[in-house]
Amino acid sequence: MKLYFSIICLALVAFVGCKKTNKTNNAFLGGEIINATDNFIVLSMEDKVIDTIKLDKTNRFKYKVENLTPGFYTIKYGGEMQMVLLEPNDSIMLRVNTFEFDESLVFTGVGAKKNNYFINEFLQNEIEDKRIFKYCQLNSKAFSHRIDSIKTYKDNKLKRFQEKYNPSDLFNKIAQANIDYSYFSRKEVYPFIHYGKNKNDIIKSLPKDFYAYRKDIDYNNNFHKDYFIYNNFLKYNFNNLALERHINHCGAKEFNRKALCFNLDKLKLIDSIITIPTVKNKLLYMNTFNFLNKNDNTENNKAVLKSFLEKSTNEENKVAITALVKTLDKLKTGNTFPDITVLNVKNEENLINNLINRPTAIYFWSNKFYDHFKHSHNKVKELKDKYPEVDFIAINIDNKASKNWMYSLNKNSYPLEREFQLNDVKKDKDILAIHPMTKVFVLNKNQKIVHSNTNMFASNFEQQLLAIVSK
Repeated sequence: MKLYFSIICLALVAFVGCKKTNKTNNAFLGGEIINATDNFIVLSMEDKVIDTIKLDKTNRFKYKVENLTPGFYTIKYGGEMQMVLLEPNDSIMLRVNTFEFDESLVFTGVGAKKNNYFINEFLQNEIEDKRIFKYCQLNSKAFSHRIDSIKTYKDNKLKRFQEKYNPSDLFNKIAQANIDYSYFSRKEVYPFIHYGKNKNDIIKSLPKDFYAYRKDIDYNNNFHKDYFIYNNFLKYNFNNLALERHINHCGAKEFNRKALCFNLDKLKLIDSIITIPTVKNKLLYMNTFNFLNKNDNTENNKAVLKSFLEKSTNEENKVAITALVKTLDKLKTGNTFPDITVLNVKNEENLINNLINRPTAIYFWSNKFYDHFKHSHNKVKELKDKYPEVDFIAINIDNKASKNWMYSLNKNSYPLEREFQLNDVKKDKDILAIHPMTKVFVLNKNQKIVHSNTNMFASNFEQQLLAIVSK
């Protein structure tokens, strides 16, 4: 799920009542949804729903936020989420096309400049993150030089913005934190992405001041607890802290991210360091969820579930993780693939197991992960030519009320013959435990699961296909 800022394209929307007058503790929010698939948006703050706002007949909305608490508000529409910084007297409008959500969003109006600043920062971070893998192959000194230069550039850019627009203290605090925690996150991922398999040697080779900033980190910061980049930092930081602890008592030369003891160490660290319940519960849930969805060992699942249940105080999360473990047990090797109903491009219902009479790979995609959509379909085209004995079934997991999936397929001229969409999206996603998006099921001709969580981009995927074809 994408939780931060999207991008560009300018369009003004007339919005009655947004004119800035005398100072109040209110703000106005409005906009237009092009190619709307739902007739409402949900406005929330800190995971608490403020209101459900209906779209009018022209798919526009307007809303007055009274007794405003300055900070980030989340706009949820369909499966998308967008954050906007609201302060007293802001009158902010947005316009978005659901066919290309990320490529069409823009803010206008009073308060737009600060939000567009964050949009640009987010876009720049996305570009830089794609280069981080390359940077992480450098030695630690050269790597630090690269990301230190990026941070200096961003600090100077923020300073110019502040001199020109004189933004609020709240904006300045958030903007600086975004720069800092983005920088810290890149430091934290270095040992994991660096090509060396012996993580112990990599950790020992780092300069003593490589993580000097850690001494100033407030792990129980109420101000930052709901901000994406801060939470992203915590994710990478606890991975790294657990790695260091794992190396000390395990001593394995080649690090295995799926190792049970590494993941148990991570849950223990989160429990011992974080005291804010919402932050602790979110981190415990996220790390447990990710481990379970990447692990194939049922006994390890039980051990991690036990640790999670002992530490989490969120009853809803406990129910969800317990249910996930039961679901994954049903999807283990040798079991029959769940006979869910899928829709073809003509909107006709099909029981999926009726489509399987040869070795089959089932993969998933969503418009929310557009790069993966294109990469996976291009990869399958290549694999079809190499392995004609294998069928490949693509399943879109977006809201079926949306026609965006057909728009994306036609736009890219992909064949439609083996393209399907989930019929009951919420239920079927739970049944199949579709996470991560790269997850692929490999089945034999009898609809039996051979691999429940493989990846078509993995180095051993073709070996898995060869093995099933040869049987």
